[in-house]
Amino acid sequence: MFYKTDEPHGLPHDPLKSCVVPRPIGWISSLAADGTVNLAPFSFFNLLCSEPPMVMFAANGKHPHGHKDSIVNVEATGEFVCSMATWDLRQHVKETSAPVLPDTNEFELAGLETEPSELVKPPRVKASPIHIECRYHQTVDLPCDIEDGRNTICIGHVVGVHIRDEALTDGLIDTARIKPLSRLGYQEFTIAEKVFAIPFLKK
Repeated sequence: MFYKTDEPHGLPHDPLKSCVVPRPIGWISSLAADGTVNLAPFSFFNLLCSEPPMVMFAANGKHPHGHKDSIVNVEATGEFVCSMATWDLRQHVKETSAPVLPDTNEFELAGLETEPSELVKPPRVKASPIHIECRYHQTVDLPCDIEDGRNTICIGHVVGVHIRDEALTDGLIDTARIKPLSRLGYQEFTIAEKVFAIPFLKK
């Protein structure tokens, strides 16, 4: 089949998000200007470059209480942390995706312990095997077809990385062991548990 994105596709659900998969989940913790802690998962998330190391997450559309708390917080305070979402933490990831009021602490809502960061103020998800501390670099605003909505790409400069010892095997991150959670389309997710090398690719 072929469809133009500005015309009906004729399928039960929009297939586009299933055409670019899997998408890693950025579990973003941030602080509001008043110090309120926020934690939310983003399926539009990725590493952008390594020299210097930069990551992005995208907060899109319209939300019940205005713009997504994460983007509002990061723009106001200039810092965020990405904790790796894993199979073992899947239920907590779901609970922190709830569209709650901005003054809600999602760590408490989901029963998650925090852990202090080293270089930034937002806390980390203690149970997560990997944490990426970031300082805000810039926001890129994209067109948005939703009235009063906002499509944004928030870019952060990675200033510190935490890796649990148990996530390493022979000095390498053991992806199959920690089972990172990724988003497919619709309400489907997947985990990375089968890993293989293709030696001719650049590391």
